[in-house]
Amino acid sequence: MATGVFLVAFLFAPVGMGGGMLFVPLFHYAGGWPIDGVLIATSLMLTTVVSYGSGLAHRAKGHVHDPSIRSGLVGAVPGAVLGVVIVILLGSNLDAVFKILSVAMLAWALVKTRNKIQQIETGEPESLSNEPQAAIEHGALRLGTGVGGVLSSVLAIGSGVVYVPMLQQKAHLPTRSSIGSSLHIMMVVVPVAVLTHLMVVTSEERASFVESMPMLFVWMILTYIGAILGAKIGMKYISPTNIMRVFMTLVGVVLVRYVMDIGSSVV
Repeated sequence: MATGVFLVAFLFAPVGMGGGMLFVPLFHYAGGWPIDGVLIATSLMLTTVVSYGSGLAHRAKGHVHDPSIRSGLVGAVPGAVLGVVIVILLGSNLDAVFKILSVAMLAWALVKTRNKIQQIETGEPESLSNEPQAAIEHGALRLGTGVGGVLSSVLAIGSGVVYVPMLQQKAHLPTRSSIGSSLHIMMVVVPVAVLTHLMVVTSEERASFVESMPMLFVWMILTYIGAILGAKIGMKYISPTNIMRVFMTLVGVVLVRYVMDIGSSVV
């Protein structure tokens, strides 16, 4: 488990994501944890660490755009609170709904990212500037990040899979800047989701979470180290196109696993 959380942080940090899409399967399949409030809060806490470790590294290199971040937070923060309400309403149906929603989200991310790669490969080289290439579409950006905030609380993810494409398409940011800005949105939204979840979990779930705190502290340290190393290596040695290809590979692996689970439950 310790090796797993380090590798997830290392692999996801360069692509502007928190790693929740792999933290959840890691704990669920390798650790045998049920998909409940404890797993969601744990995944989100590790995702917070990734977002800070990688986000601060991106800011140090200037790969952020604060006006886009502020606009995105207007939708994302309320979305995260709404997502916790949805989790409460789902109750015992959370596992099935979690995986179905994950498949839909991952498939959407694959299509959007592939389109972006084709755009870069067939068009002019992407600008090295961190500034928007056109005016920010605030309404569409806030709606999209609002959906990301909901998914963050429901699926225990950072929602970089939503934020990065939205920042590229609606804030018109280049890849590096959209990744850094996505991480900064997560740095605010994910802690909000964690605190909201912990306020509403059952007493049994809260006791289980407290019991796992010593090991969680170790995992958080390993996650932070992995995120910093991954971000620095990714920014220095990996091109934006290759970053997106890594992202697509990771997303594809998780998507296949969830489809297999859904198929077996139907059979």
